[in-house]
Amino acid sequence: MMKGMDAMINTSKGEVKISHHPYVDVGKVEELYSEKDGVPVKYVCTSGRGESAEAGDIFYRDTPHPLHGNKYFILLFSRASGPMISGADWIEDEVFDMIEGPEGWGYSQHRHDFRRVGDNAIDGGRAYLRLSYATPGTTKPEVRRFKVKDGEFVGETEND
Repeated sequence: MMKGMDAMINTSKGEVKISHHPYVDVGKVEELYSEKDGVPVKYVCTSGRGESAEAGDIFYRDTPHPLHGNKYFILLFSRASGPMISGADWIEDEVFDMIEGPEGWGYSQHRHDFRRVGDNAIDGGRAYLRLSYATPGTTKPEVRRFKVKDGEFVGETEND
């Protein structure tokens, strides 16, 4: 797994930083597929789909792939079938519950991905939400919901 990386996004509540933990060298993948496809390709997030217990790194291009028609693709390293690439336009239908820590807003990448975010933790990926905040003196963290739209995180509601 690669070292965590941050992305700044603008919401109606101002600019927020989202902390990501990709599996691959994002810069190399962006460069490879941008050159190969002749259009800019950028990293979006690392996520599983729905109930999945495996996550992959998801990338975006502004124009649909000429052969497959998708704008998003996922690089997934499955224990069952090895490395795979697949369309991932479904990511715009998923909801990302996030909590804030010292490195920004963090999210669980997949079901059973218990992710520490500062003194708290979040679990469940896109399948469920479970919070841990048992450190003495901590309180339940604020949860904000985000979605992905056109390759960027956006607040799920007008309040975000």
